[in-house]
Amino acid sequence: MATQYEIEHNIKSSSTPHRRRQVDMASFTAHLSTIAPSNTSSTTPLEAHNNPHAVPNPADLSALFRLLQDQMGTLATTAPNPENRHFLEELVSVLEIDVSNPPTSIPGVSQEFVDSLERVNRKTLKKDDTCPICAEAYLDDKYCLVVELPCHHSHRFDLECVGPWLRSKGTCPLCRKELEKKKEVVKDDSEEEGEDMMGLYA
Repeated sequence: MATQYEIEHNIKSSSTPHRRRQVDMASFTAHLSTIAPSNTSSTTPLEAHNNPHAVPNPADLSALFRLLQDQMGTLATTAPNPENRHFLEELVSVLEIDVSNPPTSIPGVSQEFVDSLERVNRKTLKKDDTCPICAEAYLDDKYCLVVELPCHHSHRFDLECVGPWLRSKGTCPLCRKELEKKKEVVKDDSEEEGEDMMGLYA
């Protein structure tokens, strides 16, 4: 399966894997597409709900978080260092709450939000910079796609690793800050008054 980087840059996927440790979220993505609201542009008609106001049932939500939890748990068993193992075990614990007591809706951000995350220029990455989730050095991947979360300039991840967490949880895995789904443009009241005054004399 092609990586997001290969899709964005129209690169033919090679038969050899780029990474040793990587989140495999095919099942997660498929399940999310069947239970997420259909009001996003990324949802195809075949995936859309008959009722656009339908919400996922608790069993579906629990299963979504379980799929993500299983992947984080699998990565934890092969963690290359204690810090990575501890971090992944923390994420597994957080997800256990959602598995046992699922929220009434998916709190994650939209795919459009994930797609709009700031890409980190490969030239700015150091040789020992690693993804907090997979613990792989970014530069070990010829086609790495690293994103920076808006909460802090040092909160960087492989897009493929952090994407599922953002889509389901909507928070930064490191600081747990809730990420805005959309930044709203706030209009200055003085600007509106000025426009109204201009309208009086038009």
